[in-house]
Amino acid sequence: MSYARVLCIGLVGVEGHLVEVEADLSLGLPALVLTGLPDAALNEARDRVRAAIVNSGQRWPNRRITVNLLPATLPKQGSGFDLAIACALLAGAGELPLAPIQGVAVLGELGLDGTVRPVRGVLPMVAAAAAAGVTHVVVPQGNAREATMVPGLTVRSVDSLHRLVAFIRGEAELLDPPPDLPDPAITGPDLADIAGQDFGRYALEVAAAGGHHMSMLGPPGAGKTMLAERLPSILPELDDASALEVTALQSIAGVLPPDGRLIRRPPFQAPHHSASLAALIGGGSGIARPGALSLAHRGVLLLDEAPEFANATLQALRQPLESGRVILGRARGNTEYPARVQVVMAANPCPCANPAGDQYCQCSALARRRYLSKLSGPLLDRIDIQIKLRPVRAIELMTSSAPAEPSATVAARVAAARASAAARWSAHGWRLNAEVPGPELRRPPWRLAPKNTASLRTWLDRGSLSARGFDRILRLAWTVADLDGRDSPRGSDVDEAAQLRLGDAHDRQARS
Repeated sequence: MSYARVLCIGLVGVEGHLVEVEADLSLGLPALVLTGLPDAALNEARDRVRAAIVNSGQRWPNRRITVNLLPATLPKQGSGFDLAIACALLAGAGELPLAPIQGVAVLGELGLDGTVRPVRGVLPMVAAAAAAGVTHVVVPQGNAREATMVPGLTVRSVDSLHRLVAFIRGEAELLDPPPDLPDPAITGPDLADIAGQDFGRYALEVAAAGGHHMSMLGPPGAGKTMLAERLPSILPELDDASALEVTALQSIAGVLPPDGRLIRRPPFQAPHHSASLAALIGGGSGIARPGALSLAHRGVLLLDEAPEFANATLQALRQPLESGRVILGRARGNTEYPARVQVVMAANPCPCANPAGDQYCQCSALARRRYLSKLSGPLLDRIDIQIKLRPVRAIELMTSSAPAEPSATVAARVAAARASAAARWSAHGWRLNAEVPGPELRRPPWRLAPKNTASLRTWLDRGSLSARGFDRILRLAWTVADLDGRDSPRGSDVDEAAQLRLGDAHDRQARS
């Protein structure tokens, strides 16, 4: 037999595609030709596969070998095709029977000594195989636990090409996936560490309950970064669908923890302000890779010292904040990544950022305007909550009274508010108030009474509030009502939402 075919899986963005690896051996000068739009890493498989086969004790066929990857129009990237290429090549040379792996998807990178090494993106690949009707997959031992996250599949793993060859010949067994590990204890920063800043704490709670974006302006040491870092601690765990999305993105980026566990906690990304456009949004040569924005999908993206980011980098956030996805165009095609995140921006009021307050600032009015102009109007218009924080007072920092509320207490209120929103919007396909389109909130039965929105309509007519800002205040009002356990917002909820939107940073008074 001079022809053989083995199933594998390719990945474009977050979408997996079933790929047929064909091998044809014919007379002619010995050579190995790869076709089917392989990238540089895949083209190098010719040398890896040859060394792995020889070092595994198998005979290399000295014939003209053509390996084709179908569909030929789909770009192929990475080293995950190595194992399938080796199997197809040996089967085409008559060294292996194909029956034991007929209809089985085979994944893995080969080392020169024949070891099978883990690859990126196994979770979305295996999910695509299951969607295509494949019931059995063979993956590297280091990816086995990750592959078992997809239900309805029989997963077996290998640690070497020699083991897989022995299995196909009926001389050995493949490895079973490792047993599940217990869930780790939840650790991390807690809201109880925050001194003072009652208004900031409440704004953070509203942001968590409704999935709203947030910006904080204040002097150094006011607690902006501490508040932002504790936002994930009050967010509920991810459901199954969201956890699979997040875990798949981490797998594609190669940052999935070694235990291959399903990620249940909302991710947190805090790139340095020197991060490039590609690092934040995604990019790279060939097929674009996900950036920090997509790696924070269903979680939090903190832009600390936001005015220090490059202007083009900040402005690139505008479209993803509206659509919840990033579309990266390249010569070889478009790649789309999800980016449903909560963005938190923190900024000092001026370049000198004197902690003693504005009265000691050495910056000119022009320097202050130039510094904050990086946070452009169109970008800030997409940020629901915009607050200003005051410096922490000594009495708040040194008090010996009972500690502030811990994250667990706040998280319980956030979960209850999200449950109310989900019950209201789930029939329409939305889960959070921040996801509801503005026109829906301005139509019956969700339109509020005119007396409750009178001030908003006045600001809109005067031009001091945009139509987008009008809708975002309505969303905030629904979140405030959910936190207080009401079925719909009242006038005081709209006023409080406007306060959160317009940045009045006085302490929140007790509400009746």
